[in-house]
Amino acid sequence: MSSFLSPIYWYGNYLRLCFVVAGLTSQLTNLDNGDTTVHFWGPNSINTTKPSLALIHGFGPVPTWQWRNQVTYFAPKFNVYVPELIFFGQSTTRLADRSEQFQADIVAKLMEKIGVKKYSVVGTSYGGFVAYNVAKRWANRVDKVVIASSATNMRLRDGVELLKRAKVEKIQDLFLPTTVAQLRTLLSLTVYNFFEFVPYSLLDDMLQKLFFDNREEKSELFDGLTIGRDNQARVVDLNKEVSLVWGDHDQIFPIEETVELKKYGIIAT
Repeated sequence: MSSFLSPIYWYGNYLRLCFVVAGLTSQLTNLDNGDTTVHFWGPNSINTTKPSLALIHGFGPVPTWQWRNQVTYFAPKFNVYVPELIFFGQSTTRLADRSEQFQADIVAKLMEKIGVKKYSVVGTSYGGFVAYNVAKRWANRVDKVVIASSATNMRLRDGVELLKRAKVEKIQDLFLPTTVAQLRTLLSLTVYNFFEFVPYSLLDDMLQKLFFDNREEKSELFDGLTIGRDNQARVVDLNKEVSLVWGDHDQIFPIEETVELKKYGIIAT
């Protein structure tokens, strides 16, 4: 579908406008001696009377699609920064690391470069893995942590159960759909009360516009994950205030996993 006729294209423009109205601008910066380029949304200058907040997205569309409501609400109260993780949107790297720790270090280096010395982090899904590692690896920089619908205590068997629910062989087949049928499966698991009669043309438009960029590199991100490689929950107490936000109908990370996270000194809300 051409951009002129594409509802996904026009809605994407509306979402970017919402970020601009909230006081955020689209910005690019280089890290790692030029080997890494990060695109992010943030204010042009730091308001020293407001705390700073980084919103870290999960797999799926670029963060304008994932954080619009939160940006609108938080921007008047915080200096809000919304980075695009590596291989999402315009963020890229020539380095070989594909782990969530690498993504965390990139977020922390970005915040350091733009002069944000102290901040809180909010991460959802894959972004929760990243937020956890930002707080763990850059503890002196992070104030508070919110992990939303993200099982940082995920085990290998949890991943196997997810594949069974999705009826796919590989996790890439779920989160990197190549067909409308695969996209329907993803939406049925991630959207509560998903309306199954969404027109094929709209789903195809969504697939083409939102899921086809950097597919090979995003697949490598799954291969690079260290969480869920065995049947041990490798979680440590972050020694700071951590809140969990979870949906009781979550089919990606069942709510039972958040109950276990409380054992690690995490405060559930």
